[in-house]
Amino acid sequence: MINIAPGTYAIDPSHSEVGFSVRHAGIAKVRGTFSDFEGTVEVAESGAASTADVTVQLASVDTRSPQRDEHLRSADFFDVENSPTMIFTTTAVEVEDEEEFVLKGHLTLNGVTKPVEIEAEYTGAATDPFGQQRVGFSGKTVLNRKDFGLTWNAALETGGVLVSDKVSIILEVSAIKQV
Repeated sequence: MINIAPGTYAIDPSHSEVGFSVRHAGIAKVRGTFSDFEGTVEVAESGAASTADVTVQLASVDTRSPQRDEHLRSADFFDVENSPTMIFTTTAVEVEDEEEFVLKGHLTLNGVTKPVEIEAEYTGAATDPFGQQRVGFSGKTVLNRKDFGLTWNAALETGGVLVSDKVSIILEVSAIKQV
């Protein structure tokens, strides 16, 4: 059982990351992050009764390529004008041991809600120099972007397609206990 002080923890975006990677042109992975997100983690006495809710502003995507980022914001991908957020809400937590657990929940992206499982790890707790109680988590999952209606692609002359269907989501979270 994971030993975290029960309570409400707010995700600290300045010390957290919501990232992704996807294979591009079949040869290399492109990585990106979202800079605008918020969320809470409700830690219960029983780890299995805990919850997490996260909202990501998709317009904040950053792949270090302004042209690609604009394309990702367009109706070809995220369609931020009509569907500006990606939202994850837990439905269950399966505690595996003192550090590892699985967050089961619903992910809403592009107006489509699907069940997802996030393999997660408790990375520790500390009181920071400002007296705030912090907890840390890492998480990862793999999605098929087509499941969320993200189907744009381009065929390559050599065969295959420009953008893989498989997208890895990577999370590094520092959260602060709320008083």
